[in-house]
Amino acid sequence: MADKKNRKNNRNNKNYDDDFNPRFKKQRKKVCPICGDKNFVLDYKNIDIMKKFVNEKGKILPKRTTGSCSEHQRDITIAVKRARAIAILPYAQD
Repeated sequence: MADKKNRKNNRNNKNYDDDFNPRFKKQRKKVCPICGDKNFVLDYKNIDIMKKFVNEKGKILPKRTTGSCSEHQRDITIAVKRARAIAILPYAQD
């Protein structure tokens, strides 16, 4: 019985901080590219900016990938769809 307690204490007595877990490293929170840069203008006519939010197949990247907030992700979606409608961006890549 005492042997089990010693094993348990040995497992818990590692040289780690209390909040450090090597299996789950803290990730830095992404900052919205539009909120972070006040000079950033999202325009559906600017192809270079639109390509940052679309993958190689032509799909709109999700919020977790782009790091944008909900409000600006909706603006990105609208801008990409407008660019597709006037044939600046393709709907799909072959």
